[in-house]
Amino acid sequence: MNNIKPANAASYIAFVSGGFRRSVSIESIEQLAQTGEAKGILKDLLKFGSQDPKEISKLLNQEVELPLVLTSRLINSKIGEAVIGRVAKIIHPIKVEDPKIAIPAIRAGIVLGIAKRGDSLTAVDFIKAYPTQTMAISIPELLKVIDKVNSVSGLIKFFSSSPLEKL
Repeated sequence: MNNIKPANAASYIAFVSGGFRRSVSIESIEQLAQTGEAKGILKDLLKFGSQDPKEISKLLNQEVELPLVLTSRLINSKIGEAVIGRVAKIIHPIKVEDPKIAIPAIRAGIVLGIAKRGDSLTAVDFIKAYPTQTMAISIPELLKVIDKVNSVSGLIKFFSSSPLEKL
């Protein structure tokens, strides 16, 4: 099972925002994941975004346990389709934002990535299994999600440290 590789696996990730587009090779992403050091345009992008390469490396290598059969059922359910539909606004094949194309591509990346590792998945596995030459990541859509996560985190922190809790 470890030799599974899609015929058209991603070779590049394109970070897109309106007319702005910068592509980073998957080799650069893998090098960052392995060493914690970014080079070239990836280094510039991380610096521009005030991101610590070592922290991004940890995220890229974080393993999530996902049993293949259960995950396959989930991503093909109505709930799974809704979640993947939201992810498809952020991640999609370059120049194709149509969910009819993006959703199956995400599903394939998940299933092939899990099959490669064996009941777990990392971001690098997913990227390498994504079935298109160039994966696009929409920066505005990604920032919306990050803002929502930060808002929820802020609310949780606020209520967990609130004086109301002591009443």
